Amino acid sequence: MIDRKLTVGKIINYILLVLIAFVCLYPFLNVLAYSVSGYNAVLSGRVTFYPIDFTMEAYKQILGKTQIWRAMSTTVQVTLIGTALSLVLTTFAAYALSQDDLPGRKIITGFILFTMYFGGGLIPTFLVVKGVGLYDTLGALFIPQSVNVFNFIVMRTFFKNLPESLSEAARIDGASYMQILVKIVLPLSLPIIATMGLFYAVGYWNTYFDALLYIQNPDKYTLQLRLRGLLFGEELNSAGNLEGVGMQVMTQSLKMATVLVSTLPILVVYPWLQKYFVKGVMVGSVKG
Repeated sequence: MIDRKLTVGKIINYILLVLIAFVCLYPFLNVLAYSVSGYNAVLSGRVTFYPIDFTMEAYKQILGKTQIWRAMSTTVQVTLIGTALSLVLTTFAAYALSQDDLPGRKIITGFILFTMYFGGGLIPTFLVVKGVGLYDTLGALFIPQSVNVFNFIVMRTFFKNLPESLSEAARIDGASYMQILVKIVLPLSLPIIATMGLFYAVGYWNTYFDALLYIQNPDKYTLQLRLRGLLFGEELNSAGNLEGVGMQVMTQSLKMATVLVSTLPILVVYPWLQKYFVKGVMVGSVKG
């Protein structure tokens, strides 16, 4: 009787999990289906989560635009440089402020936490970025927000939870703080580094508002800014060979295809970091 109840319970759980997974996947499948469906199928509203009258014309139109490839290159540069810079700064700051013997540790930490709740505002930030010469440069997309306070707190907590005996033994042997960080702490911190790297990479990849504020040269537009242009119909000249209803359907397909093109790279990277994700967040949030 117990085995039968457990079996029925497992079946119910599986059914619920499948339904939840479908609800989560349906928007993605719907976008994918729209991007590869024929014009008449999209126009008639027959597309749900599977393609009808399969065609890759929308992707041919998008991938044939030099603006998209240029925006993709810009976004990749910002993501790689910004993620590397953010990880270095966050790691150094978190490790230094996790040491109890650092003079003024609580005061410095308090100043950092203060910025988490209070900011200068949009206009002062814009004036600072323009005043230091970052306006209309790629540096404006990652230098001002190179350290996220939440990520700093999580990483600092992770470092504080590492066994103190390891650092003490290294200091007795004459190791400096930098040597301890590089040779002992970082090899033990792969889960939290991978997790923070994913957080930063997703943030930089989705950079939109900062690019809208600070970038004027169209050649420096990010992928998300180009996507905005497509969604608002500003850059749909690639569909100019279509007329009337056909062009409207092609516009819808282009929008959906562009969404997938901008999302796919992060979806490809995530599975490689997934094994570190839960462990990094949970271990880094055990204590305050």
